[in-house]
Amino acid sequence: MQNSFSFIIDHESDVPKYQQIVDVINQSIAKDVLAIGDSLPSVNAFCQEHHLSRDTVFKAYTILKENGVIKSVPNKGYYIASKNRKVLLVLDTFKAYKEVLYHSFINEMEDDIITDVQFHHYNIENFKTILNNSLGKYYKYVVMGFDHKQVSKTLAKIPNNDLLLIDWNINSNPENNYVFQDFGRSFYKGLESITESFKKYKALHFLYPAYTNHAKETVDYFEKYCQDNNFDYQIKTNPQEYKIEKGVAYLSVSDRVLGVFLEQCREQNLEPGVDVGFLSYNDTPMKKFIYKGITVVTTDFEELGISAAKFINSDKPLQVYVPTKIIVRDSL
Repeated sequence: MQNSFSFIIDHESDVPKYQQIVDVINQSIAKDVLAIGDSLPSVNAFCQEHHLSRDTVFKAYTILKENGVIKSVPNKGYYIASKNRKVLLVLDTFKAYKEVLYHSFINEMEDDIITDVQFHHYNIENFKTILNNSLGKYYKYVVMGFDHKQVSKTLAKIPNNDLLLIDWNINSNPENNYVFQDFGRSFYKGLESITESFKKYKALHFLYPAYTNHAKETVDYFEKYCQDNNFDYQIKTNPQEYKIEKGVAYLSVSDRVLGVFLEQCREQNLEPGVDVGFLSYNDTPMKKFIYKGITVVTTDFEELGISAAKFINSDKPLQVYVPTKIIVRDSL
């Protein structure tokens, strides 16, 4: 083992002691403090030096062996077997714009990093299971959270230096690393940039279905925008009430609702961008081709993925917001 490798147990930490061992060895490999072939102390030697139980050290070494980080040779002990670093990327659901994020993240990653992807689908039990089962097994964790009171407690089990929160600023604390999109003020400024387009219509309707997990901030800032600019507006949460009216512009956070809108336009012979308007949340590769193009309010998911990858590659703290923008097309 190299002399520069050191380990100090934090007896006050909520992080289990076996995981502290796993984390420091993974970090030492990532920072080239430990290299392939370097030896590690025997279980008994580690126990004696750091006053730990044999079960604690053996559990840490077992996790590292299962992940291919270390190997053991009878009568020779443990040694570093691989420099590959594993990253866990936890997303909410798989949608077209998440694919953009994923590919930009993967393409920016260094060659010795392996990424595992899992989806929690806004289910807290799935979320807890994914993260609890992954503790100590990854170099870094990139997590897309959601609005549930148990999320922050689960995230607290991951060392802050190893955790990056992405997309939505929910259940975070000031010390967290993050790459967020702005569902509030930046969204408001985007709406301000297309005020002249909205003036073609008699009212603005926000179609915000009750089943959505989209940030509630957008509703608050939509109301503020309409009030500040003297627009008649409605917020509709019941999909059964989605009856398209001539002379109204619609904002939707659901691509399912976009399909309903276009179907009703065809049934009523209404021309998007002329008789009715539509602004969709989150750009996808296909929206510029759908019905002459759908106007969108969106963050740059490619940049979000690139920024997240920079956190992994640089191993430096990161706190950044990716701006929200409007892409104007014929639907408005």
